[in-house]
Amino acid sequence: MTTSANGRRKPPTIHDVAREAGVSRGTVSRFLNGGHYVSPAARRSVEAAIRKTGYVVNRHARSLSTGRSDSVAFLLTEPQEKFFEDPNFNVLLRGCTEHLARHDIPLLLMLAATDDDRRRLTRYITSGHVDGVLLVSSHSGDPVAAELRAAGMPLVACGKPMGLGSRVSYVAADDRDGAREMVRHLIAVGRRRIGMITGPLDTPGGTDRLAGYREVLAEAGLPHDPALVAEGDYRRTGGEQAARLLLERAPDLDAVFVASDLMAQGVVNALQQAGRSVPDDIAVGGFDDSAAATAITPALTTMRQPYDRISAEMVRMLIAQIAGEDTAGVILPTELVVRDSA
Repeated sequence: MTTSANGRRKPPTIHDVAREAGVSRGTVSRFLNGGHYVSPAARRSVEAAIRKTGYVVNRHARSLSTGRSDSVAFLLTEPQEKFFEDPNFNVLLRGCTEHLARHDIPLLLMLAATDDDRRRLTRYITSGHVDGVLLVSSHSGDPVAAELRAAGMPLVACGKPMGLGSRVSYVAADDRDGAREMVRHLIAVGRRRIGMITGPLDTPGGTDRLAGYREVLAEAGLPHDPALVAEGDYRRTGGEQAARLLLERAPDLDAVFVASDLMAQGVVNALQQAGRSVPDDIAVGGFDDSAAATAITPALTTMRQPYDRISAEMVRMLIAQIAGEDTAGVILPTELVVRDSA
């Protein structure tokens, strides 16, 4: 670090890095802009010089020269309170932040709960303020994904965007197969009147988990009873309300498959308030293996979503798109985690 005429210390520059590394300024510049045409030895020297000098990239200057913002948006199309209530969103956000940090790319959190929010944020995103978007919790009829892709914005969704076919790249857990495995488990432990509390049916997880539940009932020769299915909203209170509805419609049910752990918290609470023992009277299975699963007594049997792999794949695919590559859909397996509730 050098000293200016007024005695203040100036931050290190790219010239300082080049001098310390014993390479040209152009080599340092190429390293900072992706490392193309930089030998392994020069790369090591530049990395060591950056650490020694404490050099920090001037992102504004680099964005002017490259036409890129060097930042990515994490866009959640849900109400703000849901972001703070549902632990899955925080796990995804943390994972994406960590994986992007390895590429020295900051992540901007954006919440779009209303149509006005979506229009405003879509304008902001497509004006060049970010290089790409990680889209979370897209509902059927939500125009955000289609509008961003139409504008040529690199985009990767968490979950399969409904109604967009192969036009949007995505990373998803295998919701359908995970639901099948959970219902087979409930049947294997002797349950026959198995209810389900779905996620919102305008989301891919909501429809795919319901489809898996129905397929296994048919496979086992158990009748599909519409009275045993209630739609939920991925919230604890929604789980409570849906459980009370199921008890009213089908007081003889002996198991419930719940499409999220957070709703399952509400379900267990509602069942216990109604005097039903879990799992002796009614077994409960969830989905996610989030922090909510072990905050319940009894601890929740659930399907584990591989959130770290999901966030890593989302980041990998988005960076590839930003670099001009085409990406497609990735579906990752879930895993049954057996605890005390079923």
